[in-house]
Amino acid sequence: MPRKLTDQAVAKYARDGYCDAIPVLSPTEVARYRAELEAWERSVGHPLGWPEKSKSYLLFDWADQIVHHPAVLDAVEDLIGPDILVYHSTTWIKEPNTEAYTLWHQDGPYFFLDPALHVTAWVALSDATVEAGCIHVLPGSHHQGPLRHEDAPGPNNMIKRGQGIPGYDHETGVPVPVMAGQMSLHHTNLLHTSRGNHSKDRRIGFGISYIPTSVRPTGRSIPSALLVRGTDRFGHFGAEQRLGAAMSEAAVAAHAEANARFRALQDSPSYSRRGRDSLAGVA
Repeated sequence: MPRKLTDQAVAKYARDGYCDAIPVLSPTEVARYRAELEAWERSVGHPLGWPEKSKSYLLFDWADQIVHHPAVLDAVEDLIGPDILVYHSTTWIKEPNTEAYTLWHQDGPYFFLDPALHVTAWVALSDATVEAGCIHVLPGSHHQGPLRHEDAPGPNNMIKRGQGIPGYDHETGVPVPVMAGQMSLHHTNLLHTSRGNHSKDRRIGFGISYIPTSVRPTGRSIPSALLVRGTDRFGHFGAEQRLGAAMSEAAVAAHAEANARFRALQDSPSYSRRGRDSLAGVA
């Protein structure tokens, strides 16, 4: 029996490539995690951006708590098994009444992993409604495998290099709204996009890349990952250590090293050769 998801949800993920509106955080947890994030933003005088938006779980208590949250991990375990690594994370923030967007893309080809078992948990710290620019998906598109991507950077594109899959427009797809405290799960090869935030509140989502420990990196350098459940019997990745003191000197150094390892994949010759044809995602 599944730990968190229903049998129907597990079957939906296999068929359609995603699950939606899974309750994981209490209202108290949502309020606390958002308050911690926004208190840090006020302390530095700007919204969360690079490099802190990437692998935030190595810097901030709120992100550390989410990637280790039992409700999140129980649902992920239902899909990929009990031995789980966090490979990457990105904090996605759309300010109110802005046109920030992502083009149609897949997560998988960006991450240099094999086999394609990576699942993205998108945890909402504010309501991600259709009006606020929630994710839209193409159900079942993960069965196509990796697809060709092209670079199309733009001032409002949330994907740094602007990768997208040509041939799809913003009128295509099924919306996947999630309310604060809920999450969606989607397969690494599922086509998805998002549109502008036309609501009066920030759209704050925390995207976590979970993989089973058996997955291997395929790039020319070895990235790092954090064991969050079970046992790693394979050792395919550099081992990250769980956060001790938030934003401490040790945390900042560990975060910088982990991001450098991840960036080395995107900066490698193999990325340069494949980037326009097969890669999508953000740092």
